[in-house]
Amino acid sequence: MAAGNNRKWGVFSLVAIAIFMTTLDSSIVNIALPEIMVDLNASFETIQWIVVIYLLTISSTLLAFGRLSDIKGRRWVYCSGFFWFGVGSLLCGSAGSAPMLIASRAFQAIGAAMVMACSPALVVDAFPHQERGKALGLVATIVATGLTTGPALGGLILQYSTWRMIFLLNIPIGGTALVAAWRILEGTASNGTADEPFDWLGAVWLTVTLFSLLTFLLHLNQWALSSPRMITLLLITGMGFLLFVLAERQTAYPIADIQILKNRFFVVSVICAIILFAGLFTIAFLMPFYLMRPAGMNARDAGYVMMIPFVFLFFVSPLSGWLSDRVGSRVLCFAGMGALATALFSFTTLYPTGQLFPVGWRLALAGTGVSLFLPAYNASAMNSVPVKKRGMASGTVAAARNFGMVCGVALSGLVFSRCFSVLSGGKNANVYDSGLRFVFVEAFHAAMLAGTLLVLAGWILTLFRGPAPVDR
Repeated sequence: MAAGNNRKWGVFSLVAIAIFMTTLDSSIVNIALPEIMVDLNASFETIQWIVVIYLLTISSTLLAFGRLSDIKGRRWVYCSGFFWFGVGSLLCGSAGSAPMLIASRAFQAIGAAMVMACSPALVVDAFPHQERGKALGLVATIVATGLTTGPALGGLILQYSTWRMIFLLNIPIGGTALVAAWRILEGTASNGTADEPFDWLGAVWLTVTLFSLLTFLLHLNQWALSSPRMITLLLITGMGFLLFVLAERQTAYPIADIQILKNRFFVVSVICAIILFAGLFTIAFLMPFYLMRPAGMNARDAGYVMMIPFVFLFFVSPLSGWLSDRVGSRVLCFAGMGALATALFSFTTLYPTGQLFPVGWRLALAGTGVSLFLPAYNASAMNSVPVKKRGMASGTVAAARNFGMVCGVALSGLVFSRCFSVLSGGKNANVYDSGLRFVFVEAFHAAMLAGTLLVLAGWILTLFRGPAPVDR
């Protein structure tokens, strides 16, 4: 019994390190972008791809790496992910130009995707059914810790060193985690049991399809739909999807398992998660602009305010995970989605007052809603699939999070920029002065209303997932 407890908490510690490292790296880089832009003599349009390429690459490859972990084993994929992430960090820290840094970030993101794709499955494999909600609630706490620590730690590093150290610090951490993972995961259920070939052709076309689709969504508010770039992205998405379907029909071991797609509980749960993260990032994307423009805050104070939902994620998630092990996922997912919808709607009545409380309680409600939903969703979704398919399911769960983030940014950006343009008589949302304060707030309200309607649909959808799964 003691050995089993040591093993499961050893696995959890590995997952915690990996998740903290990868989420920290996604948030810590943002604060260094101005210094990187000056040091590498790059334009703003170029430098933003340092962030975008990381998100796109992870989102596009998670499903493939989840499937690969079912075949090669989660131990092999997980350790390979630490290695790739470390090498990518070294390349980022030594990049001499912006294009090289962007390419290195894509390389680094491949390692991050390998690690992220395995993490939920490793936790579910290691913990018994009655403890999975608690464990996944603690995982959500680690995610919140990484996201909130990033900006503060990045500022501290920049104060005493260069932006390159942000990447180079990953190398000793990743190297230590790789060695520990190889030892701790030896002899576990994470070594792979499926004697099946990996569908490389399907993986390539799936990655091309998702990458082009996500790039299209991310630029909805920047490029005209009729522009050659957007048309090209749509054509690539359509062609990639067609070739992916053809490839899947010609292989006996497709990367997209039709049995999982027939699992209504799992599929509807994933759709709900996409909607949840789209709603969360509607807030996360636009709130900093609201705080620093019509509300008049400086960047430091706005950063502190934006920590509020993640602080609640930190404290409420373990409680939600503990509850999900006892009362199931249905009530918590319904309550969490309802709380987020209420928070989004409350933002449609928010006006700049110079006081923290009107903003703070709304952000706290949003964080509480996400905290109630996530552990229960993760545990129930992973429990609903067979053990030999948990890698694929794990990759899908992680991909849902990233896809939802992209959709949230795309939706809120599109609605906000269009409303701002109409209300201001054709002005670009990049232009702001005190005379446009009313226009900005009204466009902000419109984007929050759009997010509310989307999350309300997800709130209703949580009731149609079907019966709760049993341990499989």
